[in-house]
Amino acid sequence: MPRGSPELTEARREEIVNACEKLYQTMSFKEITIKEIGNVTSFTRTSIYNYFQTKEEIFLALLKREYELWIASLKATMEQVDTMTRDEFAAMLARSLEERAQLLKILSMNHYDMETGSRPEHLAAFKVAYGEAIRTVEAGLDKYFPAMTAAEKRAFVYTFFPFLFGIYPYTYVTEKQRAAMEQAGVNYVFLSIYELTYHCVKKLLGG
Repeated sequence: MPRGSPELTEARREEIVNACEKLYQTMSFKEITIKEIGNVTSFTRTSIYNYFQTKEEIFLALLKREYELWIASLKATMEQVDTMTRDEFAAMLARSLEERAQLLKILSMNHYDMETGSRPEHLAAFKVAYGEAIRTVEAGLDKYFPAMTAAEKRAFVYTFFPFLFGIYPYTYVTEKQRAAMEQAGVNYVFLSIYELTYHCVKKLLGG
């Protein structure tokens, strides 16, 4: 780690993650390299290695930030609302994920590569955010559905979080994919992130 204040170190890390995020708007995970990221930062490409050794670590940091933003959104809503029906809770989760399409995009395409290509300390820092996301959803179940058993809450979590990995590719379909599905005779019905999440949560809550 380079010498400097914690504030400077954090600012440099954020700049690198922001550069990666910017590139990810128009480039794929495979296309983005450390060199490409360095080209849109204010310091040299080799300086990036003082903070991240691989692009997977940079993407993992971006995913961590996305989880933290999602968590903050959920907590803010739950702090303001004392009671929710199943419909309202499903709608809340659906809206929160509709606002975090980038979270779902990274989850669906690059999660395994990011984890295997990152050092243990980076992976552990990410898992802290991931664990907090699970605890936040569990807190919502505890608050709004106290009659749910521990087994029912566990079943919800272990279904809902794997479900997140499949939302993006099902809701963002390219013209090439559409054409292929038509050629294959697949009866594809377009659903938005909101619709897909809402229906899933309602089912998991028994609605």
